[in-house]
Amino acid sequence: MDGITLTIDLIIMPTYDYQCRRCGHEFEKFQKISDPPRARCPKCRGGAERLITGGAGLLFKGGGFYITDYRSESYRQAAKAESGEATTTSETKAEPAAKT
Repeated sequence: MDGITLTIDLIIMPTYDYQCRRCGHEFEKFQKISDPPRARCPKCRGGAERLITGGAGLLFKGGGFYITDYRSESYRQAAKAESGEATTTSETKAEPAAKT
């Protein structure tokens, strides 16, 4: 490949959902945000309208999603000592209230 330069531009475009007005077929189309919402049904070539969607919802369950979950053991020990959590159990136990 002497003298040939290959350039790859990555263009990320959102996916829009459409529904055909004629046959009801639902399909997706990649378009720029600035493009007008126009599409033709791939089945019957009828006019389609863009559907309003809620977007991609993310739901994180379980551990491993916070930066503190990946901290080193020495960092966690230092953080406990700084916050006062490293006290002994006898210091943290409350004494029973005196009966009057």
